[in-house]
Amino acid sequence: MHYWPCRLWNDLMQQDEKWMVRAMELASMAEAIGEVPVGAVLVRGDEVLAEGYNRSIIDHDPSAHAEMQCLRLAGPKLENYRMLDTTLYVTLEPCPMCAGALVHARVGRVVFGASDLKTGAAGSVMNLLDHPKLNHWPEVVGGVLAEPCAEQLSAFFRRRRAEKKALKKAQKLASDGASSSL
Repeated sequence: MHYWPCRLWNDLMQQDEKWMVRAMELASMAEAIGEVPVGAVLVRGDEVLAEGYNRSIIDHDPSAHAEMQCLRLAGPKLENYRMLDTTLYVTLEPCPMCAGALVHARVGRVVFGASDLKTGAAGSVMNLLDHPKLNHWPEVVGGVLAEPCAEQLSAFFRRRRAEKKALKKAQKLASDGASSSL
């Protein structure tokens, strides 16, 4: 009986890691279309209600974050805007927009991978998910597979900076070559 709570905790951690791996797979899908690699999965129990990944660039929509995609897809499936007893897994700490939507949707748990030190609204920059003036406070678990989630994002931005640098260099070479031939 003494080990029962630890066993439940271990089971929960295994579930959290399982769904975070799926969120990372979805993040890879975002990256494949040129988006910032963030993925999300909304589950109830062991049932996937919705999956999403960033689509802001391709959809020309600043609200098309992975979390928002999940909420938009899950609402019609549940025939409700309230998503009680659900858990959202997302590879990056939610921003203020997404945190606000998660509160309004009454998501029960929010599990994220990497912290967002620029716009994180689940404890890094601010904590909207636990704000005392709001009417709902989801349980928040941060840092699940934090290192691989952070590395996925870091690798994307390193690659993007290298591509921009190479493009600038190629443009300069082309410009220098054009001016020397005059």
